[in-house]
Amino acid sequence: MRSGIAALLALLAISSCGKGEEPVAPTPEQPVPSVPQNVRLHKSLETSLTFQWDAVEGATSYRWRLTCEGTDVSDGSVGTRNVTINSLEKGTTYSFSVCAVNSAGASAYSSPVEGKTEGSKPSPPDPSATVLCIDAPLELTFDKGPMLGTSGLVQVFKADGTLVDKIDLADIAKVETLSDGTMVPKGADADAGLIAIQNDTPFHTFMDALHSNQYRIVHYTPFRIEGKKLIIKLHNGALSYGESYYVTVDESVAGKAVGKDDMPFTVKAAPSGKVFTVAADGSGDFCTVQGALSHVSRAVGKDNAVTIEVGEGTYRELLFLRNKNNVTIKGLSREKTVIAYPNNDSYETGSGASVSARPTLGKSIGKSGGRSVFLVEGCDNLVLENLTIENTYSIPSHKGQAETIYFNSQYRLTIENCSLISWQDTFLCKGKVWVHNSLIAGHVDYIWGYPEACLFEDCEIRSRAGGYIVQARVNKVTDKGFVFLNCRLTASDGVADGKMYLARSGGSADDYDNVVFVGCTMGSVIAPAGWHTSPAPNPSTPTATSGWREYGSVDPSGKAITGHNSSCKILTASEAEPYSSRSAVLGW
Repeated sequence: MRSGIAALLALLAISSCGKGEEPVAPTPEQPVPSVPQNVRLHKSLETSLTFQWDAVEGATSYRWRLTCEGTDVSDGSVGTRNVTINSLEKGTTYSFSVCAVNSAGASAYSSPVEGKTEGSKPSPPDPSATVLCIDAPLELTFDKGPMLGTSGLVQVFKADGTLVDKIDLADIAKVETLSDGTMVPKGADADAGLIAIQNDTPFHTFMDALHSNQYRIVHYTPFRIEGKKLIIKLHNGALSYGESYYVTVDESVAGKAVGKDDMPFTVKAAPSGKVFTVAADGSGDFCTVQGALSHVSRAVGKDNAVTIEVGEGTYRELLFLRNKNNVTIKGLSREKTVIAYPNNDSYETGSGASVSARPTLGKSIGKSGGRSVFLVEGCDNLVLENLTIENTYSIPSHKGQAETIYFNSQYRLTIENCSLISWQDTFLCKGKVWVHNSLIAGHVDYIWGYPEACLFEDCEIRSRAGGYIVQARVNKVTDKGFVFLNCRLTASDGVADGKMYLARSGGSADDYDNVVFVGCTMGSVIAPAGWHTSPAPNPSTPTATSGWREYGSVDPSGKAITGHNSSCKILTASEAEPYSSRSAVLGW
């Protein structure tokens, strides 16, 4: 009997499609599912293939893999009996197989089924053409520093003459150029009382549509002048892997015409694996962070873990990630890896949302991409490490709403050893968030949102001017909301004492002001009253589990702080215990 069980386990180990899992012997209650049958190609497009198979009794999910000439291309897991695989090469034959999974184990993979994408394979690269990342900027060199005109086109064509991207200099009338070369919507100065990009704004070529399952519509800078060079940034998603292109530039653009044969280039083949590199100099898989985000959201399974390693430099771009789980974005350090761009409610109204289709030029954008640097929608287990994100919007007369991150997700976010810097509304979140050993800097409601639980642990909370640190809009009275554990509350040089309040309320009876500080060191910038009471918080009388609370607050010398107003409850040691660790606050 024992030898029979051993033989069965050995057979399962050989046939299982799991990656490193111990085989599980079937039980009468839950047998291992059978191999999927009738696996077939359902639909073929130029860059995607859709496969289907018959449902397997007892299966709770399916794992699939795609290969090309014996080399792994992609893999993933789905809960349905079909899958669409994107970002494939045109005119290429792939092999697909799938296995069924439940709690008892996994079946063997099905026999491979071939599928060929539509179209023809890209032409062989021109040996004289430059090879670039898919998101690399184009460079034109002049005898002297160029000047942009007000008319003319920059156009990019495939080798067969198909137009894939266009920048129209007539649209420069819709932007103004800041001192650092960044182009922002014209008329967005708060003193003018105008908001430049709203939901009904027509889409033009000095705007971009950042692709990550859907599209985030943003303003962007297509041209930068650096010395004698004109740097041209194409629109996100304009180019394809392995394809050859040429560029034409009208002389009126910057005083130098570029013809079909002057700037041929070829895009690198699509990168694969679980780690992708970003390097501004073109030595990595991508030149921009958004290029990497767009790739992993399309070409990697939704739940497959990936790491994006971002090299040294300042990456001047807005970002978007949607419906892609288990992504880690990792820089070299806070000082060496910086993502920075000016955005604001006066540039793009609202906190932001995406649209399902790329807008047509001249038609309404549908929804503004919002005022944050990084918009995240519906992602679980996003991790940011060792980098800085700064919203560089700064008009002295109006440091308005300008998030670094809007985490619009009910799932998990981790921020480790990062700096998030803005003025008003620096950090906006939902879901469950852990911010550790990081700097958050701002001056008005610069930590705010709707979290189930958001823990700042061992962080510096730095006030850049007088104002309010937190505005909580927690949905349930039982949710922990914003928790600050062993944090330091500091101020930038020149900020007067007593000008910063721990929190103020949004004034809504539908939201709860659940904020708690445990074991925090509070600098002299914190107002003697501690909490701003107009409007009154909800609940107005705090309890051990809701409202405004403190435990163990001290000044920089270690002296206990007393005298904060009665809108705050001072917790006992036992009442503070549920806020004393990450596992206690977040459950992970």
